[in-house]
Amino acid sequence: MIEIAAALSAATTAFNAIKKGFEVGRDIESMAGDLGRWMGAASDIDKAGEYAKNPPLFKKLFAAGSVEEEAMATFMAKKKAEDMRAQLKQIIILTRGMSAWDELLKTEGDIRKKRQQAVYAQEEKRRKALEISAIIMGVAVMGGFLAWLISLGLKARGLI
Repeated sequence: MIEIAAALSAATTAFNAIKKGFEVGRDIESMAGDLGRWMGAASDIDKAGEYAKNPPLFKKLFAAGSVEEEAMATFMAKKKAEDMRAQLKQIIILTRGMSAWDELLKTEGDIRKKRQQAVYAQEEKRRKALEISAIIMGVAVMGGFLAWLISLGLKARGLI
């Protein structure tokens, strides 16, 4: 599961490094690493929002309170990331022009696609496997309990 606090922390750290870089006159090309970290963290925040909207079944059943808390934390992180994006857009447009912002958006889209294929697809498989395992375990426990009750009933009637 994507940890929203860690993603927000990574996004904030990278964003602050980018802002500082622009303040001291670094060019955008020399801040590629910071931009990449910020984009990855912003992507993680967005994905965490998707997970918060559709939590796993066992989380819905056994941790309902934390689902709401997680949804609120995700919402706040998304809003903070949107604010960072707006500031970043202003800085880049002022220093490099609209074409640089458009190029950055294209790069961000490419990064999101790669992350989707690599990280998020693996996370989704793990999440589904865990959910299926929990369902199977629940069915097995309920089946065992039902079999035990039936055997008690048969013993009480003297049939076994």
